[in-house]
Amino acid sequence: MRDFVNLLDKKGSLIKIKKAVDIKYEVSTLMKLMDGKPLLFENVKGFSMPVVANLCSARELVALGLGIQQKEIMKSIAHAIENPKQPRIVEAKDYREVEPDLSQFPILTYYPSDGGPYIASAIVVAEDREYGINASYHRMMQLGKNKLVLRILPRNFNEFIKRGLREFAICIGNPVSVLVASSISVEIGKSELAIANSLNPIEMIEVDGHKVPHSDIVIIAELTGEHHEEGPFLDLTETPDIVRKQRVARVKKVFVRGNPMFQAVLPGGLEHKTLMGMPREPTIYGEVNKVCECKEVLITPGGCSWLHGAVSIKKKHPDDGKKAIEAAFKGHKSMKHVFVVDEDIDISDPNEIEWAMATRFQGREDVLIKQEKGSSLDPSSNLETRETTKIGFDLTVPWGRDPKAFKKLKLPLKLNIEDYTE
Repeated sequence: MRDFVNLLDKKGSLIKIKKAVDIKYEVSTLMKLMDGKPLLFENVKGFSMPVVANLCSARELVALGLGIQQKEIMKSIAHAIENPKQPRIVEAKDYREVEPDLSQFPILTYYPSDGGPYIASAIVVAEDREYGINASYHRMMQLGKNKLVLRILPRNFNEFIKRGLREFAICIGNPVSVLVASSISVEIGKSELAIANSLNPIEMIEVDGHKVPHSDIVIIAELTGEHHEEGPFLDLTETPDIVRKQRVARVKKVFVRGNPMFQAVLPGGLEHKTLMGMPREPTIYGEVNKVCECKEVLITPGGCSWLHGAVSIKKKHPDDGKKAIEAAFKGHKSMKHVFVVDEDIDISDPNEIEWAMATRFQGREDVLIKQEKGSSLDPSSNLETRETTKIGFDLTVPWGRDPKAFKKLKLPLKLNIEDYTE
């Protein structure tokens, strides 16, 4: 992370906040007001440690952090998923053990509705004897100086726990490739850190017996067997998630690098949305490509970068649009609405998608509706079963019709407007 912060500073993209700021509401408000811009809070009241934020709040920032072009992101992630590479383990230099006390860190309280101060950037790195290493995000509400309550979904880390895992590492301040890869949902046994290394090479270190990526802060924690209410917490939808009983962990040891920085991620902000939504695009792309030729995929910002997706295809058969819808829902099971368009439509432009709906779509024929379990983040779903109505819209040119009749005409001449204006 530090190399990336230095790169942003060198390029003049890092905004430095020198005025003293409070970890309760003030930092988060500034993060929101300057969303999309990397920030360094140099003077945090009551702490010697600075806070960095909004590091991956735009796709161009992610591309810079991965050392690739923005247009290469989706295919690079897809390639890394299919071709993971185990990172090499090096000596842990410049780390020192400090008191296992969370109050030494500038843990933010983001909104008045929050259940308490939250670590929103934390990546849990856990190891199972059979399945290897798993890295995944888990928001953590601070309960005291050495206790946290973690939101743990029924995915791979949860399976590790069910198999007996109790101790794990919490990593804060990670390389961009680790930040991206830890958002990807892959089958158990495939390491997200190997995916990160394939995206952009990383090194791992061993801290107190735990193999972790180079992070500014490494917390060794263990589950206590207790459960505690977690939340409310603002999530991707920018609405408060419900309160649940979740697992409690006790902080056993803490290790920090020299001159550490605390990374913060704004709940419901652009970084949260970019890191969560973007890694779902290659999984959708892969599933759609199994049934037809997929050109592009976008998890749309207007759909909370989670609930809505747009897919462009090269249509070769009459049912390609419907097949693409089914495959897209398979590729991202939390998606609620998906819009399938022809390759001439720019899926990054909502007006283009709406134009395709206006000119190429018939509601009686081109809709696929299914009732099934969706995202727990959808506040309109059934709060008990999480069932939701999923709808796919086939906005492709009707099969058997002349495609030319559905194309926008290009201008007849290439003219320079400056030749006609003063």
